[in-house]
Amino acid sequence: MKLKNIILFGTAVMALTACDDLINPALENNQEITEMYNDPQFARGLIDNAFLVLPYDGSSVSDVATDDAVSNNTDNNYKKMATGNWTSEMNPVNQWETRYHAIQYCNLFLENIEQVRWDYTSEALNQMHMDLYKGQAYALRGLHMFYLLRAHCGMVDGQLMGVPIHLQSEDQYSDFNLPRNTFKECVDQILADFDEALKYVPAQYGDVDASGVPAKYASLGATDAEYNRAFGNMQRGKIDANIIAAFKAQVAIFAASPAYQSAGAMTYEQAAKYAADYLKIRGGLSANVDPTGWKWFANKSYINNYKFTDPDPVEIVWRGTVGDSHDMESDNYPPSQDGKGRINPTQNLVDAFPTASGYPIASAADYDPANPYENRDPRLKMYILVNGETIGASGKAINTASDTDPQDPAYIDGLNHENGLSTTTGFYMRKLLRDDVNLTPSSTTDQRHFGARIRTTEILLDYAEAANEAQGPTANVGGAGFSAYDVIKALRARVHEDGWADPYLESIKNDQAKMRELIRNERRLELCFENHRFWDLRRWQANLTETAKGVNITTNSATGALNFKVIDVEPRQYQDYMIYGPIPYSEVLKWSNLQQNDGWTTK
Repeated sequence: MKLKNIILFGTAVMALTACDDLINPALENNQEITEMYNDPQFARGLIDNAFLVLPYDGSSVSDVATDDAVSNNTDNNYKKMATGNWTSEMNPVNQWETRYHAIQYCNLFLENIEQVRWDYTSEALNQMHMDLYKGQAYALRGLHMFYLLRAHCGMVDGQLMGVPIHLQSEDQYSDFNLPRNTFKECVDQILADFDEALKYVPAQYGDVDASGVPAKYASLGATDAEYNRAFGNMQRGKIDANIIAAFKAQVAIFAASPAYQSAGAMTYEQAAKYAADYLKIRGGLSANVDPTGWKWFANKSYINNYKFTDPDPVEIVWRGTVGDSHDMESDNYPPSQDGKGRINPTQNLVDAFPTASGYPIASAADYDPANPYENRDPRLKMYILVNGETIGASGKAINTASDTDPQDPAYIDGLNHENGLSTTTGFYMRKLLRDDVNLTPSSTTDQRHFGARIRTTEILLDYAEAANEAQGPTANVGGAGFSAYDVIKALRARVHEDGWADPYLESIKNDQAKMRELIRNERRLELCFENHRFWDLRRWQANLTETAKGVNITTNSATGALNFKVIDVEPRQYQDYMIYGPIPYSEVLKWSNLQQNDGWTTK
């Protein structure tokens, strides 16, 4: 089990090699770690693999384990988890092995980077490349630790515990039977890694002229061409100081949340300041609210003309993959458009969208239950495909009613009509999809998709949540220069025409509890289908067992009017202790010092 003999032939290895190869690499792939000293490509392979396994999914995955969505695929593991089959062995959100593998790569890299010769032609360029990759390694170690902690922290005998902290690479002589560190120790270490990374990375990557070369590199004789090679436009997409500021905001709001407050790792005041620090870097509230940010995935002009070296739009903090495909459409278009209809939004989520006036539908004078999808917040039809709307090449409206004529070509889109393909809730997902993809088998077309690992809207909502909890709706917290109320006002106004009033927001602007409810609802809407809801419900200690509901639409034979009946679709069967995930059962069996989280007593 000699981990220092791992070979990494570029970034493809982790994708093509079983996880066991990290511990027992195939004999033909053995290569001493010392070979990285004169082979920077090999050295980069270590850190590239830590990038490769980041747990970002550009498609909606975990939402179907919440009250926001249901999967029509009976084999979906998140569906199984949500309906009572979540165990320490059947755990779709398990991060244990992959995160520790990535941390091992980072540790190996950091222990050997000083001996790597990055460039033989220039001492300045050699130093800049060393700094570039050292900064990436520290930031990645902290980021992988965050996702590990989020998935596996939990209560042990009344104390909130984290996971074992690994700051050195492991080999056959290492002690693997380690106890868990406390939650606070883990948060402190994550932030320490981020702070260490800041010593090496620039605020942003981008080309400069000679006057823009930082003094510490100019003193080594670095030219602008050399600086641009190390830190210029071609490095965009790597982690920079601005992205690290966003990481800190994410960690802070997580650690300050009700489920983790007992550890004393973070206060809401501190969380507000971390989010404010990021937003101030970007120029304050108005500079961070992109008018089209709520439909970033459908900004076709930008996406179609995007080049890798372009700066990111305001809405994107850290971009993910950008490529041409039709995979998400194939999974989620309705069957009449040759899709599988996998993600079915719930009536619960539909009801969370306010009316056009901004009021919740339960108290809105402008809500019509007989015409429930009209006169609503514009985000409803942008994110959810409702009965009567169109998507895809044909331009034909879908019909999700349960009493559709079987001879009608739209019949297969109806409630539970097409086994395993049609909607189970009366809705299809629209968000993240391109509506100009054609899935017709004889003429299938791809379109470019823009991935977002972190959105500016998320950090704005982090600030609003933390500021409201710390000092109330209208307080300027952490030196931000604006309040939770200001953030929510700006985010809600941008989806409407200029001059739109928000009487509901004005009516609750001094009520902390109602503002909390509104902030959480805005987060639910803005970030739906982006794999946030599962984690948000848990950190808030919110209700995990709200039954996923749908709508049964039928036609009144006498009047032709549509009837809308809310139906139960799928239970959500979580126990109270499941606000925290389990340690893998196999790990607890192997190591006597590794304690399981309370409640997870069996497989």
